[in-house]
Amino acid sequence: MYVKLLAEEGYSQALLGLSLSYYQTLEAMPEVALTLAGKDGGHNKFLEAIQVWLDIQAPRYWWQQFDTYRVGITKQSESTMHTLTQRLLTTADFEGFIPAATIERLNVLIADCDMAQLKRELPEAFLQRRVVCLNYKALRNIILQRYQHRLAEWQYFISRVYLQIGHTELLPDLREL
Repeated sequence: MYVKLLAEEGYSQALLGLSLSYYQTLEAMPEVALTLAGKDGGHNKFLEAIQVWLDIQAPRYWWQQFDTYRVGITKQSESTMHTLTQRLLTTADFEGFIPAATIERLNVLIADCDMAQLKRELPEAFLQRRVVCLNYKALRNIILQRYQHRLAEWQYFISRVYLQIGHTELLPDLREL
């Protein structure tokens, strides 16, 4: 699994919008933003204006859980329908151990162009790549709901995001979760 920040935009614009509600200078807004970031009920809606684009490669079983997050998130994926039969698979195409016999069987299905059976037998550990666009509010929700999750991929995802984004101060403090 990997998570790479592609871009982050909208911080200044979000603070400008926030300043309209408080009739204060833009210079005062970072402090106000820190106060409001952890409050729900519309108080932290400025987080919706800060966009993040991530390049993520993760196993299908992780994507199934990620797909529960739909509000404020757009995804474009590496289509298995269009790309799965373009080359033979190797162990590098999977998260964790996959028996050689399984990979051989999948490669036979690829050679035979049997897409239907290939999709039926494709292990959940198959790595799929997606470019994801989400905002800080959606990211905050993911962190609050998944930080203590039993799948290690969630902790990895969250830690990689924190290492790369520009304004971790607007997200939950991991030491307090």
